[in-house]
Amino acid sequence: MADIDSKTTDPQFASTLAQAIDVLACFRSGELTLGNKQISVRSGLSPSTVVRLTHTLVQLGYLRRAPQGRRYQLGPALLTLSYPLLASLQLRQIARPLMLRLALEVNGAVSLVIRDRCNMVYVETARANETLQAHPDIGAALPMMSTAAGKAWLCRASVEERNATLNRIRVEQPDHYKAHHHSLDETYREFERYGYCSNNQQWVSHSFGFAVPFAKPIDGNIFVLNCGVPITDGSFVQRNGEIPKRLQVLVNSVQNTLGL
Repeated sequence: MADIDSKTTDPQFASTLAQAIDVLACFRSGELTLGNKQISVRSGLSPSTVVRLTHTLVQLGYLRRAPQGRRYQLGPALLTLSYPLLASLQLRQIARPLMLRLALEVNGAVSLVIRDRCNMVYVETARANETLQAHPDIGAALPMMSTAAGKAWLCRASVEERNATLNRIRVEQPDHYKAHHHSLDETYREFERYGYCSNNQQWVSHSFGFAVPFAKPIDGNIFVLNCGVPITDGSFVQRNGEIPKRLQVLVNSVQNTLGL
């Protein structure tokens, strides 16, 4: 949702635009439709405001009316908006074949992720194991504080950017913050010592996760390479001994190709 401080202190902040984006952000993976009442609850906007915004977004193609009465689905205009961003990321084209090779070697999924407000989001992914219960896909979001990818981003970010992000999570996702903020010191120690972050079933019970951030921002974004593997293929200790090293080699290879 829109930054609370921006809403109240920035005279150039376009509140109506921010509210419309908040409406679109209410949709979650696996949910085909939402009604105005659900959108109002999730966004914190009044029902009358939601009615006006959903009507406008339908006219613009960012929402479309679902067959089931007064409910809405995301519209194809959103794909048109996102394509130029994805197509411009040279990093995706360079990294993908290497990601697929590693995914095949570890029988898992290797993904490229960046931060989007309080979450991490996939911008590329390569899966070698279709039986994984977690199916990463482009555009899907990950929680920040309970995933290896989110932890790696926090460790690479500047102190100012990290603190601002954590404060936003504390305000907008209080339950998530309360459940995981106590483990941050351990996360920072792990990264300082080993150069990567891990996830031993803190996010989902059926997978282990490992993540390595790129050394420098690319086009202003901190990118992270994340690898998820099923717990049935080996213990956490075993996978922790092999996968992070391979991820670090992959990151170094891509950085060298990009001249970083």
